[in-house]
Amino acid sequence: MKKALKWLDEAGVDYEFHDYKKAGLSPELADQFLANIELDTLINKRGTTYRQLDDDTKAAIVAQDKATAKAVMMDNPSIIKRPVLERDSAYLLGFKADQYKEFV
Repeated sequence: MKKALKWLDEAGVDYEFHDYKKAGLSPELADQFLANIELDTLINKRGTTYRQLDDDTKAAIVAQDKATAKAVMMDNPSIIKRPVLERDSAYLLGFKADQYKEFV
């Protein structure tokens, strides 16, 4: 997150930052993510939050069950891969400077 915010600041990009780990995730934002981002991309399967899920929940997420994914996201926003950059209804997850240059 720090690298992404620093890059945006240095590039002079205007942005609105929403820390859904601290401020929470609204059902509308969760629906927006699920409608526009592939579940395999959206869910951070490397993090401890995902690893601590029970096997049935993991299987449902792998099977692309968006209802289960939304419930998990609402209870544990840290399962969402960060940062999520949105511009003109397009989304970019994670931080790679080269991708940011093309995206913004």
